[in-house]
Amino acid sequence: MAYRIKRNESVPEAVRRIAGEEINSISSQLAHATGKRRDEGQAHGAKRDEAIHDARKSVKKTRALLRLVRPGLEDAYRVESEVLRDVGRTLSELRDAGSVIEILGKLQEKYPARIERSAANPIRRVLLQKKEEGEKRANLTEMLHDAAVKLRAMGKRVRRWPIGADGFAAIEDGFETTLRSGRGAFRLAKDKPRPENYHEWRKRLKDHWYHVRLLENLWTEIMLGYEASLKDVETWLGDDHNLVLLRERLMAEPDRFGPQKSIAPILDHIEKYQKELRDNAEALGERIYEEKPARFVRRIRQLWRDWQTEPKSLEEFEKAVRKDRKAA
Repeated sequence: MAYRIKRNESVPEAVRRIAGEEINSISSQLAHATGKRRDEGQAHGAKRDEAIHDARKSVKKTRALLRLVRPGLEDAYRVESEVLRDVGRTLSELRDAGSVIEILGKLQEKYPARIERSAANPIRRVLLQKKEEGEKRANLTEMLHDAAVKLRAMGKRVRRWPIGADGFAAIEDGFETTLRSGRGAFRLAKDKPRPENYHEWRKRLKDHWYHVRLLENLWTEIMLGYEASLKDVETWLGDDHNLVLLRERLMAEPDRFGPQKSIAPILDHIEKYQKELRDNAEALGERIYEEKPARFVRRIRQLWRDWQTEPKSLEEFEKAVRKDRKAA
């Protein structure tokens, strides 16, 4: 399964193929998450969590794909986006409970001399208990079954999606709109450093990262470096968001997680780690968004043309980009 457009297929063909593959992947992962297995207990729980995590990633990839060709989809975009939004919310509720446990482990690894096991282990036990309680209340099997039903219906509609345009024209508006949205979200997060603003930036940057991945077959060396930078920032902002969730849980029920003297150092190091993550993300964000969207899209349009007509000319384009950047 390749999450990228191929040179020998039209854009409508590529979009329908990729959407179908991702929807099948989500359905398969949901089946793994709800299926009866011989391995019970923690091992089964870990496999189920991994399946939910992978399904959630595929939902995000499919939503990004829809945004890339949104102008051509018309009413179909609204219908399918609502399906993916609802499924995504269901999976997020389940996944967030596991994410806070994982970020607690990262926090311990980051500050091993500052966060003692005697403080972190009781917190982890409570988080695991709350996760299990939440899954029981939500009726996990039924939730995932309902999500799978919606996705199967969507999968049948994919081949009828009205994508009339082809070539770079079919994706240019969606590509530039997403890039501009990420750039604006970045500026807002810098000006008003609130958790919700960093989270919004991450979502918009992630859409752009997925769009870059869809065009991976035409990338030069420089563009592969750009893609890696997007991934780094997305990872940092993801950890930042999980730290926000961990802090919220600790603050909501402080008595349940242990004495204040045990929790206080963890809260202090959450803040310290968040500052490092946000500083890293902002520094790299400045480089990612330094070029104006219209100019960046012109570069991609030229890459697309070269990729479609003269693949060898990409080498010359690479040299021109390097020369241009040195002169800037």
